[in-house]
Amino acid sequence: MSTEMGNVTTVQEFTLEGFPAIQHLGKVLFMVHLLAYLASTAGNTVIVTITCADSRLHTPMYFFLSIFSFLECCFINAVIPKLLIIFLLGRQTISFPACFIQAFVFVFLGATGSLLIAVMSLDRYVAICKPLHYTTIMNLKTCFLLVTACFALAFPLISGLVVKVSQLSFCGPHVIPHFFCDLAPLIHLSCSDTSSTEMLAFVVALVILLTSLIITIIAYSNIVVTILRLPSARERQKAFSTCSSHLMVLSLMYGSCVFIYVKPKQTNRLDSNKEAALVNTVVTPLLNPIIYTLRNKLVHQALRETMCRMKISR
Repeated sequence: MSTEMGNVTTVQEFTLEGFPAIQHLGKVLFMVHLLAYLASTAGNTVIVTITCADSRLHTPMYFFLSIFSFLECCFINAVIPKLLIIFLLGRQTISFPACFIQAFVFVFLGATGSLLIAVMSLDRYVAICKPLHYTTIMNLKTCFLLVTACFALAFPLISGLVVKVSQLSFCGPHVIPHFFCDLAPLIHLSCSDTSSTEMLAFVVALVILLTSLIITIIAYSNIVVTILRLPSARERQKAFSTCSSHLMVLSLMYGSCVFIYVKPKQTNRLDSNKEAALVNTVVTPLLNPIIYTLRNKLVHQALRETMCRMKISR
């Protein structure tokens, strides 16, 4: 839908195209993504719940994990419900304000989560490389300050970018070649000069992703060096097994984010951006609870005891 204002046509709503080439498989894809969505939501909710309920998990590592899991729950709920409707019913319309609210929530939570991963990497670095100073360095005040810094850094950067994109002129067409309102396809639809907006999006993505990536690489490099110095081969193997799992998820997340956002021309590779976005919105939220926490024996024990307490209370 669009309205005439002088000689300029202003778009009032957008249409999310989804995946028209495979829409005939919509019901199958709906079931697959519904199961992944429910599993991701359940896994991340369990992490938040047991971290709050069990005092043994009131440590910096699980504090950061619970915040990260909460962000993941919000992140997937901002996007996946609309994707499920698209798979079931085909392309869907979304109003102009709702589109930009979705774009802000998605990018802001993604940016905050990316910075939080860097904080989690620092936490593991201090725990493994400086264990004697861990409780002193990673105290409650420091943990809250680090989490607050993630939100405080992401909010102005993403808010400014989304506001700038929303001020562009959208004259039509109004079909977004994506399954949610992301900034790159919105910039592509604008009939304004988008060169400064594209450069701003590139710089913001570069600052957030590179800051997070560099901190993570330095932290894990030092962790690997420390692990190699362990005297026991069994301890080294166990530590490397955990690190390799973490690094696999990080590679998927950083790889897809860099592919989508770190390019000066935001209109390039829009079609392939959809597939890369599925990695961030479906695959990594599903893997994170398994990789980071649900393989942990302490978490298993806390989960069993929480479930027992719930049965007894009934």
